[in-house]
Amino acid sequence: MVDHRSVGGIAAWAIGGVSALSWRWAWPALGAAFVAGALPALSFPAPSWWWLAWVSIAPLLAVVRTAPRAGAAALRAWCGMAGYILATQYWLLPSAGPLVIVLAIGLGALWVPWGVAAYLLLGEPVTVRRTFAAIAVLPSAWVLAEALRSLPGLGGPWAPLGATQWNEPATLASASLGGVWLTSFVIVATNTAIVGTLLHRHVAVRVAAAAVALVCAALGPAWFWLGPVPPAGQTVRVALVQPGDIDDAGARQAASEALTRDMRGRRLDLVVWGESSVGVDITGRPEEMRRLVDLSRQVGADLLVNVDARDRTGAISKSSVLIGPDGPRGTYSKMRLVPFGEYVPLRPVFGWATRHTKAAAEDRQRGSGLEVLHTGRGMAIGPLISFETTFSDLPRELVRRGAQLMVFQSSTSTYQGSWAQPQLASKVAVHAAEVGHPAVHTGLSGVSSAFDARGRRLGWYDATDSGVIVVDVPLGSHATEFQRFGNWVLVTAFSVFVCAVAVAALRYRSTRRVTRRTG
Repeated sequence: MVDHRSVGGIAAWAIGGVSALSWRWAWPALGAAFVAGALPALSFPAPSWWWLAWVSIAPLLAVVRTAPRAGAAALRAWCGMAGYILATQYWLLPSAGPLVIVLAIGLGALWVPWGVAAYLLLGEPVTVRRTFAAIAVLPSAWVLAEALRSLPGLGGPWAPLGATQWNEPATLASASLGGVWLTSFVIVATNTAIVGTLLHRHVAVRVAAAAVALVCAALGPAWFWLGPVPPAGQTVRVALVQPGDIDDAGARQAASEALTRDMRGRRLDLVVWGESSVGVDITGRPEEMRRLVDLSRQVGADLLVNVDARDRTGAISKSSVLIGPDGPRGTYSKMRLVPFGEYVPLRPVFGWATRHTKAAAEDRQRGSGLEVLHTGRGMAIGPLISFETTFSDLPRELVRRGAQLMVFQSSTSTYQGSWAQPQLASKVAVHAAEVGHPAVHTGLSGVSSAFDARGRRLGWYDATDSGVIVVDVPLGSHATEFQRFGNWVLVTAFSVFVCAVAVAALRYRSTRRVTRRTG
């Protein structure tokens, strides 16, 4: 007989395996997978139970590994990760409607290889060799799925598992070694080792699996306490202006101006407004620019505002504009736009979405490249806007170009009061740890936040509040391993997964030869 756990038989099992099952008994398992897949969402803001991530993948693994066939395992993993996507992005439902279901189903499919691998390596009969192989292969498959799902056209890297550690700098420290990918990797590896510990009866194997789980979980804390520490450096005072949920553009700008004016005498180095804080084209309207220049002069600090308006050519773009007491100092225009939110991919094909959802009726214009802006006091800042806050490659490039402080501007008023706001603000901590540089984030209506170069929280202003939060930010920084070596974790994960597939294929061929000889 052909070993059904070999990769060559996967296709047949995946196609026919589920149909051979009684759907009457399949639905409870799929429901269990959906619930188990949604469980890690509690590790993200707003609950922020970071510790739960280290055990929350184990229930889904248990459901997947006990599937009767590879096809059923793949379907369970698919269903579980669809639950994960829905639970972490439920707040899209009011604006995107049924497209969120399509999104969850489509992105959940990326974890099908992970599900099949879990079935082949952790299913019965349980062996020591397959269990320890799973500790390397399953995190690799998971991270590759996260990387594919992180492509800008697929919605970007929202809620990667490693981002759950944003509020625990010690466990987040692994991100400075290999980015959020490494943090995701060690979390999945820890969960896999825990399952291995529970599966084996031999004490020695249990002890070994438990030791691997402890080593994976301890990687971040060990690096946090034993690794390099950024020098103290100078401290700058940054004001983050959060006027609240105000629909009218004029009233929104007036509120930001009033709050900023109240900061006179606070010895500020920089004032940051949120995304879409200015609703007119200030480059084409000198009187508007003069008003902001005068405001900068009054508070004695540069202003970083954000313009969301139609320019003289008729195009609409979102731009960060740095304004000093003597005039504008530089501009950065948003490059990565939100699919459907700011542009519709393949509009001739998907344009119908604008009639049934809040998808963009008109595409925004993209910026031409990243910009490092310099304040009048010589501080180099790297601005990024909203959706761009989720990406790790952009902060890396800004730091490479000399940015001392990363500055993020966002507006999540559409999702006011949802988990979207703290989720976005928490990503700032991840990037600070990844590149070893401090970062601040201003949400137009919340949440505003600030973190030092190790991802430690300096300030947090909830979406229920409006006003100004003033943060003293140390500019001390250092070059992290992730900054130096980039996405080496993804390369390693790809290599591990390809090798695993190759070994399975060779074993399948060997099994077929033996079967033919004895058949």
